[in-house]
Amino acid sequence: MSDFLKIADFLTPINKSQLSSDQGYKEGQIGSIIKAYDEVGFPDIETADIILIGCGEQRGNGDEFTSSQDAIRHQLYSLFFWHSDIQLTDLGNLQRGASLNDTYAALKTVIKELLNENKMVIILGGSHDLSLAQYFAYGENKSIVEATTIDAHIDIDMSSLLRSNHFLMEMLTSEPNFIRHYNHIGFQSYYVHPRMLETMDKLRFDCYRVGSVKENIEEMEPVLRNSQLLSFDISAIAHAYAPSKNNLPNGFNGEEACVLMRYAGMSPNISTVGIYGYDEDSDQNELTAKQISQMIWYLVDGRSRGIKEASFGEKESFNEYHLVFAEVETIFLQSKKTGRWWMQMPDKKFIACSYKDYSQASRNEIPERWLRAMERN
Repeated sequence: MSDFLKIADFLTPINKSQLSSDQGYKEGQIGSIIKAYDEVGFPDIETADIILIGCGEQRGNGDEFTSSQDAIRHQLYSLFFWHSDIQLTDLGNLQRGASLNDTYAALKTVIKELLNENKMVIILGGSHDLSLAQYFAYGENKSIVEATTIDAHIDIDMSSLLRSNHFLMEMLTSEPNFIRHYNHIGFQSYYVHPRMLETMDKLRFDCYRVGSVKENIEEMEPVLRNSQLLSFDISAIAHAYAPSKNNLPNGFNGEEACVLMRYAGMSPNISTVGIYGYDEDSDQNELTAKQISQMIWYLVDGRSRGIKEASFGEKESFNEYHLVFAEVETIFLQSKKTGRWWMQMPDKKFIACSYKDYSQASRNEIPERWLRAMERN
């Protein structure tokens, strides 16, 4: 067991009394249950399942100030906790580095340490380029990952001086590279150059337009189930539901954002979730903070549901369907516990899929998810 106290040097504690406006918390509220790095000291995180870290660094977005994440905590701690099988821990806020790269290095170090101890990490972020530090933590361990971003934009604009507008290029093309596959959920076509989308397709990356996702949001569950890293920019949510520093009129509504986060929580693979773009000063009545706090609640709800999933070795917990499509023999599995689906690839490995894939295969059609996976291999 590593010495967790060494990461405390990068962090500053929170003030739970101030977060509750000196009112304290009712029995059953998250604030009464969560272990936190506060004025009492650094918590024992040996038994933690999900760990929160605030990082309000904004210099990648051209802002010199550091955004506070306390409004998110204020709202999150007031919610009632329904998941006694999950231990939540809050390690406070990352100290601002002398430079942006220093902040990246500190955040990378903290995340890497927690990943090594099999903890799920939630980063309450400032600018979206902090996703780089999230990714670098996997690179330090030479872990190959599938990464998913939820964002209205695809941030590979090399003409911009702001790192938050082009960090994806570094993440997807740097050498050595540890991205096995990349998914982009919720892009809005009028913000994306057609050639940019063509480039992503040539790289066999999967991009899902916001309208298509809203029509069939359940198709995103297998995408998130296959991922290890999730980066969520709140610009993917329409301004009416998340007004903080977000002036986009269209996007996901609040409920859809929560559904996506529940899918992420259910994933047995996702180990880091970054929620970026929050700015307390531009929030209206803490509406965005409320939205993010409820997204976190649904992430925990998903994790609680996901840990109840059976393993493939428990054959009696799955419905098994043998199919032939386009002269390919394969097996589809459906969990009796959660209703989720998997399909077997020619290498005998199972990948996450949906009922739509099974339905297409049963009609002797090649599921697009199967075809894309074969192209990547």
